[in-house]
Amino acid sequence: MTTKDLNELPIPLNREDFALDLIQHLAETLEKVVGVPEASGFINVVGQKIGEAILRSYLEEMGISQLDPEQLPSILVDLKRRIHGDFYVIEAFGDRITLGNRRCPFGERALGHPSVCMMTSNVFGLICAETVGHAKVDILQSIARGDTECKVVVQLKPSETGQSGRGREYFRGVSFG
Repeated sequence: MTTKDLNELPIPLNREDFALDLIQHLAETLEKVVGVPEASGFINVVGQKIGEAILRSYLEEMGISQLDPEQLPSILVDLKRRIHGDFYVIEAFGDRITLGNRRCPFGERALGHPSVCMMTSNVFGLICAETVGHAKVDILQSIARGDTECKVVVQLKPSETGQSGRGREYFRGVSFG
Protein backbone atom coordinates (compact mmCIF):
# COMPACT_ATOMS: atom_id res chain seq x y z
CA MET A 1 0.00 0.00 0.00
CA THR A 2 1.37 3.41 -0.93
CA THR A 3 1.25 6.64 1.03
CA LYS A 4 -1.34 7.95 -1.42
CA ASP A 5 -3.51 4.90 -0.74
CA LEU A 6 -3.16 5.47 3.02
CA ASN A 7 -4.23 9.11 2.64
CA GLU A 8 -7.46 7.97 1.02
CA LEU A 9 -8.49 5.59 3.80
CA PRO A 10 -11.60 6.90 5.57
CA ILE A 11 -10.05 6.74 9.04
CA PRO A 12 -11.92 9.12 11.37
CA LEU A 13 -8.83 10.67 12.93
CA ASN A 14 -8.16 14.37 13.36
CA ARG A 15 -6.57 16.59 15.95
CA GLU A 16 -9.79 17.66 17.69
CA ASP A 17 -11.15 14.12 18.02
CA PHE A 18 -7.74 12.88 19.14
CA ALA A 19 -7.54 15.57 21.86
CA LEU A 20 -11.09 14.86 23.04
CA ASP A 21 -10.40 11.11 23.11
CA LEU A 22 -7.25 11.81 25.11
CA ILE A 23 -9.20 13.85 27.68
CA GLN A 24 -11.92 11.20 27.90
CA HIS A 25 -9.51 8.35 28.43
CA LEU A 26 -7.36 10.33 30.85
CA ALA A 27 -10.41 11.24 32.96
CA GLU A 28 -11.71 7.67 32.79
CA THR A 29 -8.37 6.20 33.81
CA LEU A 30 -7.88 8.66 36.68
CA GLU A 31 -11.43 8.08 37.94
CA LYS A 32 -10.93 4.29 37.91
CA VAL A 33 -7.45 4.32 39.44
CA VAL A 34 -7.73 7.03 42.11
CA GLY A 35 -11.48 7.80 42.24
CA VAL A 36 -13.56 10.75 41.08
CA PRO A 37 -12.60 13.18 43.89
CA GLU A 38 -8.88 12.61 43.37
CA ALA A 39 -9.23 12.69 39.56
CA SER A 40 -11.00 16.03 39.97
CA GLY A 41 -8.00 17.22 41.98
CA PHE A 42 -5.60 16.38 39.17
CA ILE A 43 -7.84 18.06 36.61
CA ASN A 44 -8.07 21.01 39.03
CA VAL A 45 -4.35 21.68 38.59
CA VAL A 46 -4.62 21.56 34.80
CA GLY A 47 -7.72 23.78 34.84
CA GLN A 48 -5.85 26.37 36.90
CA LYS A 49 -3.10 26.58 34.27
CA ILE A 50 -5.59 26.79 31.42
CA GLY A 51 -7.60 29.46 33.26
CA GLU A 52 -4.48 31.56 33.73
CA ALA A 53 -3.64 31.30 30.02
CA ILE A 54 -7.19 32.15 28.93
CA LEU A 55 -7.36 35.17 31.24
CA ARG A 56 -3.99 36.40 29.94
CA SER A 57 -5.22 36.06 26.36
CA TYR A 58 -8.38 38.09 27.02
CA LEU A 59 -6.44 40.82 28.84
CA GLU A 60 -3.80 41.04 26.11
CA GLU A 61 -6.28 41.05 23.24
CA MET A 62 -8.50 43.62 24.97
CA GLY A 63 -5.45 45.77 25.81
CA ILE A 64 -6.31 45.99 29.51
CA SER A 65 -4.71 44.89 32.75
CA GLN A 66 -7.91 43.95 34.61
CA LEU A 67 -11.39 42.85 33.56
CA ASP A 68 -14.37 44.90 34.66
CA PRO A 69 -16.64 42.70 36.83
CA GLU A 70 -19.54 43.63 34.53
CA GLN A 71 -17.68 41.84 31.69
CA LEU A 72 -17.49 38.51 33.50
CA PRO A 73 -20.75 36.93 32.27
CA SER A 74 -19.93 37.77 28.64
CA ILE A 75 -16.33 36.57 28.97
CA LEU A 76 -17.40 33.24 30.52
CA VAL A 77 -19.97 32.62 27.78
CA ASP A 78 -17.53 33.69 25.04
CA LEU A 79 -14.69 31.44 26.16
CA LYS A 80 -16.99 28.42 26.26
CA ARG A 81 -18.40 29.33 22.82
CA ARG A 82 -14.88 29.31 21.42
CA ILE A 83 -14.40 25.71 22.54
CA HIS A 84 -17.83 24.62 21.24
CA GLY A 85 -19.83 24.81 24.45
CA ASP A 86 -23.28 26.43 24.41
CA PHE A 87 -23.29 28.43 27.63
CA TYR A 88 -25.78 31.23 28.22
CA VAL A 89 -26.53 33.65 31.05
CA ILE A 90 -29.52 32.71 33.18
CA GLU A 91 -28.97 35.60 35.57
CA ALA A 92 -26.21 38.04 36.38
CA PHE A 93 -26.78 40.58 39.08
CA GLY A 94 -25.12 41.65 42.26
CA ASP A 95 -22.68 39.07 43.46
CA ARG A 96 -23.92 36.09 41.47
CA ILE A 97 -23.71 34.80 37.91
CA THR A 98 -25.81 31.79 36.92
CA LEU A 99 -25.06 30.12 33.62
CA GLY A 100 -26.72 27.32 31.72
CA ASN A 101 -25.17 25.12 29.07
CA ARG A 102 -26.82 23.05 26.36
CA ARG A 103 -23.67 21.46 24.87
CA CYS A 104 -20.58 20.23 26.67
CA PRO A 105 -17.31 21.36 25.05
CA PHE A 106 -16.06 17.79 25.52
CA GLY A 107 -19.10 16.36 23.74
CA GLU A 108 -20.31 12.86 24.45
CA ARG A 109 -16.86 11.95 25.70
CA ALA A 110 -17.64 13.72 28.98
CA LEU A 111 -20.66 11.52 29.77
CA GLY A 112 -20.01 9.58 32.93
CA HIS A 113 -16.82 11.52 33.70
CA PRO A 114 -17.77 14.34 36.08
CA SER A 115 -14.14 15.07 36.86
CA VAL A 116 -13.91 16.96 33.54
CA CYS A 117 -16.30 19.53 35.04
CA MET A 118 -13.34 20.72 37.11
CA MET A 119 -12.08 22.40 33.93
CA THR A 120 -15.16 24.61 33.90
CA SER A 121 -15.02 25.21 37.64
CA ASN A 122 -11.36 26.19 37.57
CA VAL A 123 -11.44 28.37 34.48
CA PHE A 124 -14.54 30.24 35.71
CA GLY A 125 -13.25 30.39 39.28
CA LEU A 126 -9.81 31.67 38.35
CA ILE A 127 -11.05 34.35 35.94
CA CYS A 128 -13.67 35.61 38.40
CA ALA A 129 -11.36 35.49 41.43
CA GLU A 130 -8.59 37.35 39.60
CA THR A 131 -11.15 39.99 38.62
CA VAL A 132 -13.02 40.51 41.90
CA GLY A 133 -10.83 38.78 44.52
CA HIS A 134 -13.01 35.76 45.24
CA ALA A 135 -15.26 33.30 43.47
CA LYS A 136 -17.15 30.22 44.50
CA VAL A 137 -18.24 27.93 41.69
CA ASP A 138 -21.01 25.40 42.18
CA ILE A 139 -21.93 23.08 39.33
CA LEU A 140 -25.52 22.28 40.23
CA GLN A 141 -26.26 20.28 37.08
CA SER A 142 -23.84 18.66 34.67
CA ILE A 143 -24.16 16.96 31.31
CA ALA A 144 -21.17 14.82 32.36
CA ARG A 145 -23.22 13.56 35.34
CA GLY A 146 -26.19 12.76 33.07
CA ASP A 147 -28.25 15.96 33.34
CA THR A 148 -29.76 17.33 30.12
CA GLU A 149 -28.02 20.68 30.67
CA CYS A 150 -25.41 22.17 32.94
CA LYS A 151 -26.23 24.81 35.51
CA VAL A 152 -23.29 26.67 37.05
CA VAL A 153 -23.54 29.28 39.80
CA VAL A 154 -20.62 31.63 40.46
CA GLN A 155 -20.76 33.57 43.74
CA LEU A 156 -18.46 36.59 43.58
CA LYS A 157 -18.27 37.34 47.32
CA PRO A 158 -17.55 35.09 50.29
CA SER A 159 -20.50 33.99 52.39
CA GLU A 160 -21.24 36.44 55.19
CA THR A 161 -21.93 33.53 57.54
CA GLY A 162 -18.50 32.05 56.94
CA GLN A 163 -20.02 28.73 55.92
CA SER A 164 -18.49 27.27 52.82
CA GLY A 165 -21.47 25.14 51.73
CA ARG A 166 -21.45 23.65 48.24
CA GLY A 167 -19.03 24.62 45.55
CA ARG A 168 -15.32 25.26 45.20
CA GLU A 169 -13.75 28.54 46.30
CA TYR A 170 -11.08 30.49 44.41
CA PHE A 171 -9.05 33.49 45.55
CA ARG A 172 -7.03 36.12 43.70
CA GLY A 173 -3.37 35.22 43.39
CA VAL A 174 -3.76 31.63 44.54
CA SER A 175 -2.03 29.46 41.98
CA PHE A 176 -0.44 26.05 41.66
CA GLY A 177 2.70 27.62 40.21
